[in-house]
Formats: sequence, C-alpha cells, structure tokens
Amino acid sequence: MLASGILDRAPNLALVLTYICEKYFEGATEQIKEYNVAVEALGRPAEFDQKRNSIVRVEAHRLRKRLREYYESEGANHDVWIDIPSGQYAPQFVRRRPVELSLSVQSPVAPAYPDNAGPPRSRTSIGPAEPRSGYRLWVAMLCLAMAVCGLLAWKAVSAGTAKVAASRAAGIAAASSYEIRILTGLKDGTYTDRFGRTWQSDGYFEGGAVFEAAGQRIAGTRDQHLYRSRREGAFSYDIPLPPGVYELRLHFAETLFGENNIAGGGEGTRTFNVFANGVRILRAFDVINDVGADAADTRAFKDISPAADGKLHLKFEPESSPAIVSGIEITRGIPGKMAPIRMVSREHPYTDKQGRTWEADEYSQGGQLAVRTEPVLNIDDPELLRGERYGNLTYAIPVPPGRYTVKLYFAETWFGPGSFAGGGAGSRIFDILCNGVAERRGFDIFKEARGSGRAIIVPLHGLEPDPYGKIALSLRPSRNYASLNALEVTDESK
Repeated sequence: MLASGILDRAPNLALVLTYICEKYFEGATEQIKEYNVAVEALGRPAEFDQKRNSIVRVEAHRLRKRLREYYESEGANHDVWIDIPSGQYAPQFVRRRPVELSLSVQSPVAPAYPDNAGPPRSRTSIGPAEPRSGYRLWVAMLCLAMAVCGLLAWKAVSAGTAKVAASRAAGIAAASSYEIRILTGLKDGTYTDRFGRTWQSDGYFEGGAVFEAAGQRIAGTRDQHLYRSRREGAFSYDIPLPPGVYELRLHFAETLFGENNIAGGGEGTRTFNVFANGVRILRAFDVINDVGADAADTRAFKDISPAADGKLHLKFEPESSPAIVSGIEITRGIPGKMAPIRMVSREHPYTDKQGRTWEADEYSQGGQLAVRTEPVLNIDDPELLRGERYGNLTYAIPVPPGRYTVKLYFAETWFGPGSFAGGGAGSRIFDILCNGVAERRGFDIFKEARGSGRAIIVPLHGLEPDPYGKIALSLRPSRNYASLNALEVTDESK
C-alpha cells in the first residue's frame, strides 16, 4: 500500500496507516487509541487534548476514503484488503476470495425414445431439426469471440503509432514521478521516516559491509534512525532507473571516528571518493570536515541520469579509510536546475492551495517548533504560516553548485498589542546571515510587517552554497528569540 504511491502526497495518512498496522501485528490493538495515534504517529505533544483537537478523526476519515479509492482501482485484485471500521482505529485485514466465473457448456443428454424412433419433427419442417440450446450457446460464444478478436486486430493495426506514442508518454510519466530511497542497514521491509518518506531496504549493492551505531546520538537531524547505520568499505550500487533527469542526495554520518568516538581521530581520518556513472562527484570527501562527528550530513546533486544500460552506477572508493554511506535518495529533477525546496516550520508536510508540497522542518539546528493559533492576514494561504520555529536558529540546506534565491516567510503572532506577550515594535530583533555574511541587521518582524498577525516575505537573491555544499542560514537573536515560519529555495538558472 505504501509503495503504491496513493499516499505519497498524504504523509499523515502514511504515518497513521503504518502505526496502526504495526500495533496490530505486535498484538497491541488495545493501544490503538485516538490519543496514542496523535502523539506516537502524528508527533503531537504529550498534552494533546483529543476533545479540542480532531486531527486523528479527520485523518482517519481521509484514510478510510483513500483505502476505498485504492481498492476500487489498482488494489481491486488484492487477496487481502485493509479495512478501518467506522468509529474505531484498529485495522481489520479482510481476506477476499476472488469470484470464479465458469462458463461450461455440457453436451445435452439425448432423450430416450422408443427403439428405431427419432426425435419428433414438426410436420411442416422441411429442413434439419432445430439445433439444441447447448449448440446455440457454442455458436453464439464462437461468434462473439471472433467479433472481439476482429475488433482487437483492427484496433491494433489502425492505432499502432498511437500505441507507441502512448507507451512513450507512459514511460515519461513514470520517470517524472519515480522516487527511490535506500536505507543502508535496513535488511528487509520499508521504513517511513518522521517526514513521511518511505525508505526501502538495502539493495543493488556489491561489496562493503553494514555497521550500526544503535543508540548513538546524531546531531542535525530530527530522525536519528536514518543515520545510525552505514555501508562501509569499497562498494558500489547499480540502481535501475527509468529514463529521465533526477536529483541525487547522499546521506552520511561519522559515528566511528571523532574525538569522542571509539576510534578517535578527527579531520582527515576518513576520506573517500564517490563516482556517479564514472564521473567523480565527491573528491577526498571528509564527513567530519563537513559537519563534525556524530552529525547528519547531506550532499545534493542535480542532472543525474541513468547510464546506457538503464542504471545509475554509484561507486564509493576508499582513500585514507573505508568509504561510508547511510542513505541514497533519488527523486525526479528538472534539466539544468534544482527543483524548488519548500519547508514549513511544522512537524509534518503541508500541501498549499496551489497543490505544492512544503516539506516538514528539516536541516535545522537550535530552537524549537510551536503551532500558533492567531490568524495571519494579507496572505492567500495563512495556514502556511501556522507553524513557527523560534530560538537561535541555523539551517544548513544541501544544494548543488549554482545561484539561488531564498525566500523567508515571517509573521509576528507572539508580540503585539492584544497578543499574549504584549509589546510590539522592538520586542523581537535578530540578524539574518547567509554563509556568515549579514543579509539583514536588526530585523524586526512586527515593524517590517506593520503589525502583528501580518505576513512578510524576505527574498535573498544570488546566494551560492558554501564549500560544504550548503546554504547556511543563521537567525541570531539580539532581543528575545528569532523566529521563522517557512522558507523556499529556488534555482536561479535559466
């Protein structure tokens, strides 16, 4: 069900479905309650009040509807259907026996007649006897089959070129929606991360071995599990891909070397090279030099396509120590430029009124998330600014080489006359820096937006990634905490 794509644009539904099914197979259906689904599956805080917040009931209703749609279309032939009865959240697995229709024509049994006597004939009959009903059915079926075959043959001949065109179009559509995420160390099954993305088990590799760092704390990520295992050594991946253009993201974490780790060392202890279809994309790569030990690191690449054999060939070549990788992520791309990155300061993705997906808060360090209830004016989609990250904030957004525009979305919903904290202009002041360079000094959301509950967008143009392949944003407080509601990164390439 998760791999079918029917829940790709509804990560909350994927989280709920995964949670309730896992609890079912653990034999813990008594734990599948509204509060537990909200807190454990949807990441709501422990003080979640199900009487005041109906999110679980809403998502369960949407999930039931999506399941019905699935089983009425591509899942219609599944032997087992998942059902969530109305009024409860525990799933039921209904085994369906396919209906077997058998059209069998038996030879009619000859009636008994006196010796030397045949079947009676009509006195006015001048032809042979009327065919029996079984014979008529055989003739009718034969005629129908011949008609259907003739129609199919005619369509095949007359629409041959259209069929080829449709096949090509289907291939292009498949490539444009194709995504694959490989989590090294995952032996079987799939893993849905807290952002709603599904990772498949390790495959398509040759060489290397898997090492795990169970329980080790990884900085710079909100999903520790993604970085607690790695494939290590001299190894390669040969990943089949439909024709098309893709983006590639490689995920790393150094959990062996480092000042406080078991093997010691630091910068320069582990360096390695990475090749894509024979082209070096990382040279003498050093994770500790990028982000330090025990920290998540992501490198992004654009204009990735399969080789002539229909596969993406990734090679990890040791230099000073064995190469490593924790995850491989391949998503659809745009020729010559990176697809936009959109993020909201929320626990879960959000689809705006234009149908665009804004990913959940990622690549951030410092601060904490909050959901504001005050309405935001002067913006077509106020729900976009419902969440907020506040504190001393940094973002390290992985992008390929190029020039980018970053749009920062703000709304002051904490300070201001009539607001919970009171105050107004001058209550919250902070600096905005990119790659260490100050873009705005003494930024005051209330003052810039001309009041509380009003949206303001700050564009930063011509930004380039730092030597570590990141757009490094810093929001440094001067008075009270900095805050951010959403951000958008777009490639300026023509």
